[in-house]
Amino acid sequence: MQRHWKKVVIAVVVLAALVLGGSFIYAKWYNKADKALSQTDVNNLLDATTTVAPTTLAPSTVPGTASTTPPTEAPTTTVAAGVDGVWSIGPESVVGYRVDESINGFDTTANGRTNSVTGSFSIAGTSVQKGDFTVDMTTFKSDESRRDGQFNGRIMAVGQFPTATFVVTTPIDFGGIPADGASITTKATGDLTLHGTTKSVTFDLTATLKNGRIGVLGNIPVVFADYGIPNPSIATIKTEDHGLLEFVLIFDKTA
Repeated sequence: MQRHWKKVVIAVVVLAALVLGGSFIYAKWYNKADKALSQTDVNNLLDATTTVAPTTLAPSTVPGTASTTPPTEAPTTTVAAGVDGVWSIGPESVVGYRVDESINGFDTTANGRTNSVTGSFSIAGTSVQKGDFTVDMTTFKSDESRRDGQFNGRIMAVGQFPTATFVVTTPIDFGGIPADGASITTKATGDLTLHGTTKSVTFDLTATLKNGRIGVLGNIPVVFADYGIPNPSIATIKTEDHGLLEFVLIFDKTA
């Protein structure tokens, strides 16, 4: 009997070691979270001579990943004569989520992205007077299909809430028009709608004018409970109760 219990204990220890070892390997090596979107991504897209098709990109091809290829040719566009007018989002634009998580005690990051974002804003002088943007929530992709299934289903319920929106509610004053290639950082305030719930948010954003286009970089902290979003934690995967909505938006003057 004593020998039997020793075998049981050894089997349990081995199983626990395998579970923890597998969790460590997944969290540290297998899980490939994209780098946070940055000004480098903005500059690369503003310099690019061609644009991607208006479809969802796989995680390995969106800005901020190791496989993103910097442009090799000089841009062919010229700086627009003045910035007053309507600017519309280009198909290169990307919106993503980032959430810190722990798998059996090993820290990692979950993220997903989409290029399916549309909208425009209007500039008069040095201010954005109005703007609204819509994201197709059904098109987010990560590096893990099971994560995408949870995101689409119990977490974001994209069948019920297929879009997220942001509407500028207060003019965004940049205080000036940047020189070609320069950037200006300011605060933006508007209504963010996620999971069918609308909240007023204020956050920092950086706008860059280059080659006749405008690139906007920013992120919005999101507390899940504020929007009625269930905590993503499941089984041995524990997540924070908040995350980031990150974005790089590229605009072309259309009116």
